[in-house]
Amino acid sequence: MALQLMKLVVSASSTINTTPASEKFFYVTTAVTAAGATLTVDAASFFDDAGAAVTALPALTANNSYFNVYVNGVLQMQGLATYTPGATGVGSLEVDVPAGGDPILQNSPVVLEVMNFDPQASTTVST
Repeated sequence: MALQLMKLVVSASSTINTTPASEKFFYVTTAVTAAGATLTVDAASFFDDAGAAVTALPALTANNSYFNVYVNGVLQMQGLATYTPGATGVGSLEVDVPAGGDPILQNSPVVLEVMNFDPQASTTVST
């Protein structure tokens, strides 16, 4: 008998579910933030979709999350914002207003959207 390569015959199928969890937080500015300055919003200054006070900003899941910042309904460039999860005094959003640009006016709405994903995978192997 001639030599032959022996190998397993296996069939597999995978199911992957990516479940997004979107949380939105709202703030209305109380003063003008001048060009070249930074708007800092503490976690306790935000309110949620139901209008309730926020006590903490959620953690970002490593490699499965992102956040967006909108000022006056306009999505802002990611490099202008710094997000820190956590409770009052720790959790915050900082928005840098570029020097030479326009200020953020008083009573401007600021929306923070935090998106975390929880991917789940299952594989069935049959021989």
